[in-house]
Amino acid sequence: MVPAIVLAGGASRRMGRAKALLPAGGSTFVRRVLDTLRLGGVADVVVVVRPDTAEVVREVDAANFGRAVTNPEPDRGQLSSLLVGLDAVDRADVDAVLVTLVDVPLVRPATVAALLARARVSRAPILRAVHDGRHGHPVIFTRAVFADLRAADPAVGAKAVLRAHPVEDVEVADPGVFVDVDTPDDYARAMSQ
Repeated sequence: MVPAIVLAGGASRRMGRAKALLPAGGSTFVRRVLDTLRLGGVADVVVVVRPDTAEVVREVDAANFGRAVTNPEPDRGQLSSLLVGLDAVDRADVDAVLVTLVDVPLVRPATVAALLARARVSRAPILRAVHDGRHGHPVIFTRAVFADLRAADPAVGAKAVLRAHPVEDVEVADPGVFVDVDTPDDYARAMSQ
């Protein structure tokens, strides 16, 4: 089983408002990401949020897919949210986790499906979506690297784990894998695509 972890615990300082709640084609970023994961074949998902983000939690609940979990110390960095998510989904039947960001909302369901299919046959401990040679999200971390994620330096984050292990790049026909929305200008560009 490969559950998904959606990282939505950032402070959104550059955006000025919660990115999870930004409108996106009749939905919100978080609902769009959850729909993409569901349509792509993910059976279980957690959305890692900051404390005091009741609106985001309500939006996750309204999606009827996935559940919100709170990172009590989100300012410790993205890795802290990844570990909260990992702890929430890690069970004996979990082979890997698919990790994506709430501010990468344009990923297509076919990309998720392609990554999951490749993970079933690949021997690589980490797989990531790539389009035209540029890597982005989602990223799949297999159980082989869970301990390394848990032991990683929070200041460096998961990048240290990516550098320490072989990574299989899975080429997809999806430029959405690297469309990251951090600022109002990023948002305007992304929504015009």
